[in-house]
This record gives sequence, C-alpha cells and structure tokens, in this order.
Amino acid sequence: MTNIIDNMLSLCLVSEDTIQELKKCMILCRFPKKYQLIKENTFCKSAYFIEKGMTRSFWLVNGEEITTSFSWEGGIVFSMDELYYNKLSEEFVETLEDVVVYKISLADLIRLFQTNIELANWGRIIHQNEYRRLHRSHKERL
Repeated sequence: MTNIIDNMLSLCLVSEDTIQELKKCMILCRFPKKYQLIKENTFCKSAYFIEKGMTRSFWLVNGEEITTSFSWEGGIVFSMDELYYNKLSEEFVETLEDVVVYKISLADLIRLFQTNIELANWGRIIHQNEYRRLHRSHKERL
C-alpha cells in the first residue's frame, strides 16, 4: 500500500491509527487490462485505491466513449453517483493496464468518513482538488 499511503500523506495529515483502520476494511485485488471496475447503470458497491497501474473513466454518449478522467497509482476511483446519492453509476471506469488495487466497500468508506475526521478531511481534499481540475478544464474550453 506504499503508493496509496504516500499519496494520502501528501494531501493531509493521517495518523498510523487511521491508516490501520482503513487497512482493516481493504481487500487486495488484481485486474487485467481493459477490466471494467465500474459500469454504467450498475451498483458497484466498492471503491478502489490504486496501488499499481492506471484507469480511465468515461461516459457513453450516443454510443461514443467520452473520457472524463484518468487515475493512477495512489489515487482512488468510485462512482460519485453511488457513493453520495445512492444512484446507479452514470460512468464507466476501466483499467488501462494490469492493476493492483485495494477494494473497500462503499458502506465501510462512508462509515469511515462519518467517524474518522482524518479520513473525512482527506476525502474533502480529494474532492476539492477534483473540483479545481474540472473548473480549470471548463475555463480552458471557453
């Protein structure tokens, strides 16, 4: 979990106790290139911390794949629709190469966000950075 922990610590202070609490909820998984971690119109019920490899998130628009983002070592991927709104995913996430990930159930992730201020703060920073990336992307398109 070196890449994941290094990325977390680069964003905010996270104690060893918090890291151990998170680790208790995670399952090591390996997936091949082109594997769909998250599928449109499907409840995945999991988030994936990327230890090794890269993923691509995309929407299908009129049968065409429109890439929305990439995630790599140290990052996390999940369906925001599912995590925050309990709705089916509107997005796909596929692996671009063989990946090593740590899987956590969304129920455990939500519980940790609600009970652990360090993880809640880490989640806020991730979304703050993603919002800034999207905001800049929209500005560049204008």
